Amino acid sequence: MPVPSEPALIVIQGLTKRFGAFTAVDKVSFEVPRGEVLGFLGPNGAGKSTTMRMLAGFMTPTVGSASICGHDVQTDSVAARRCLGFLPEGAPNYPEMTVTAFLTFAARVRGYVGAELSRRVAHALHLTTLESVRLQPIETLSKGFKRRVGLAQALLHDPAVLVLDEPTDGLDPNQKHEVRNLITQMAPTKAIVISTHILEEVDAVCTRAIIIAEGRVVADDKPDALKKRHPSGRLEDVFHQLTQPATAPRQAA
Repeated sequence: MPVPSEPALIVIQGLTKRFGAFTAVDKVSFEVPRGEVLGFLGPNGAGKSTTMRMLAGFMTPTVGSASICGHDVQTDSVAARRCLGFLPEGAPNYPEMTVTAFLTFAARVRGYVGAELSRRVAHALHLTTLESVRLQPIETLSKGFKRRVGLAQALLHDPAVLVLDEPTDGLDPNQKHEVRNLITQMAPTKAIVISTHILEEVDAVCTRAIIIAEGRVVADDKPDALKKRHPSGRLEDVFHQLTQPATAPRQAA
């Protein structure tokens, strides 16, 4: 459960991103406290990944702000990133490196050395069930394994905030189950945002869901409450109803 007396670990206020005349993200605001798993939902092109990149400090907003653990991601970016584990869409890596070599490199970048570095890498391999491929070059791995390598690097430093863009993309059903269990286990001590268009992900792990359409928030509630917005009681139907371009309502974000 969220800790009510603690300031939210993620705070987004009026986040907006324009590309010329096109507004990709329009006045998005929300907070995520420790203990909450937020599903950030929307159709392709709705602005999910752009919002996540701005939150992670990889893209500068046109207007608005975002902070992680009290650190503004633009003006105090190094401190913010120390608190953040980020799995971007199509997570970049060095394909010629083995899994262990890549994670060792990532751990060194984060300042770990010696026994602590080895412990961090081993723990990340264990959490993401990568021990069996730890000596393989990343380029030889399946899409699902590559995705788990990206997740492992996001978990190396045990961050207070996790921002995961399509974390189960390319994973088979068993791998999805493992990753969802891992997210559930970590949830009490972290603030987690999962950007996805896979609605079953919300039912599986999320305690709250935000639906975004055409760059703006159109719903923000617990999954069970969202389901009650449609006679069928199905999140899929609510999603369809709220994200149709001609009918999507625009509420203040």
